[in-house]
Amino acid sequence: MTTAYQLTIPVENRPGKLAEVSSILAREKFNIRAITISSFGQSGFLNIMVDDPKLAQKTLEKEGVEAVLKEIIAVILEDKPGGMDKLVKYLAKEQINIENAYGFVLESHKTAVFVLDVSDIESTRSILREKGFKTLGTEALATLEPFHYLKY
Repeated sequence: MTTAYQLTIPVENRPGKLAEVSSILAREKFNIRAITISSFGQSGFLNIMVDDPKLAQKTLEKEGVEAVLKEIIAVILEDKPGGMDKLVKYLAKEQINIENAYGFVLESHKTAVFVLDVSDIESTRSILREKGFKTLGTEALATLEPFHYLKY
C-alpha cells in the first residue's frame, strides 16, 4: 500500500484565513490537489493535499502557520452508486473509525478517490489489501492528469 499525506491546519473561522494559507502555498509554487474546509463556531480546520506535503508543512510552519502532516489513505473506487458503501462497511465491521474523509471524481462514471483519515491506519491497509482495493500515494496524487473538459 502506498502512503499519502495531507496537511491539517487549525484555523480561526474568519474571512481571509484561507487566503493567507493559499497565498503562501501559491508563492512557494505548491500545487493544491484537494482541499476541505470545516468549521464549528469560531474555529475550524483546513485539510489540504499538495504535491509536496512534507516541504509544504515546513514552509507553512516557517511562515507561522501551524500545519500537521497526517498520513492518510487515498482509496480508488468505482464511480457508481454504492462504490463507497462496500468500503465503509468493511471498515465498520472491523471497528475502524473514519475520523475524516472526502472524495473526488477522477473520471465520471469510472473512477473516484476516497481519502480517509482513520483511527488505525495499519489495520485499514490490511483490510484494503485483503479486499483488493488499490490506493494512491503522494506522488501519484501530485501527478493526476487533468480532466478532458467539455467545450461550451
